[in-house]
Amino acid sequence: MAMCENWQLFVHDGRHNHAIDLYSHGHAQAAKLTEEQLIQTEQFRKSHVPPRNILRFFREPNLGCAISVQKIYNIVAKIKKNRMQGRNTVEEVLCLSAQQGHTVFYRNCDDSNVLTNIVVAHPRSIQMMRTWPYVLIMDTIYKTNKYYMQLLEVVGMIPTSKNFNVATAFIQNEQATAYRWVLQ
Repeated sequence: MAMCENWQLFVHDGRHNHAIDLYSHGHAQAAKLTEEQLIQTEQFRKSHVPPRNILRFFREPNLGCAISVQKIYNIVAKIKKNRMQGRNTVEEVLCLSAQQGHTVFYRNCDDSNVLTNIVVAHPRSIQMMRTWPYVLIMDTIYKTNKYYMQLLEVVGMIPTSKNFNVATAFIQNEQATAYRWVLQ
């Protein structure tokens, strides 16, 4: 018998008073992935396999698998967070671009130090643009990212009518100064 100030606890029979659950859905331990499954999940995400297909892969050999698609999403988010090593999204773009050998230009707002424009281009693309600067096609996609910046794609064309990507940019607005800055 255990006692406290306002309550008492009597244990009449210390055994379980119910049968073991046949269905383990909702139990954290049953939904836990093994170390091998975690490694497989990371490899699948590197190959851009959607979470629903990862879940299907784990459930096919084991129909009683209690893993949910939300669990896969949470693991993928944790893998992404670990890979980014504490950097935010913009810092990750700058870091990965530098690792890949891309040239990155960015512009901040003078008084608040907020990033207003960013341009990423491969050195070979810049060289091709300098060789064939005659036809440039620019297209903007509006507010498809969490910062509501416009995605600008600059595409060049060589004399054999083939296209090449010159640069990708995020611009804050569609003013002529932003386009001029990107093309410089």
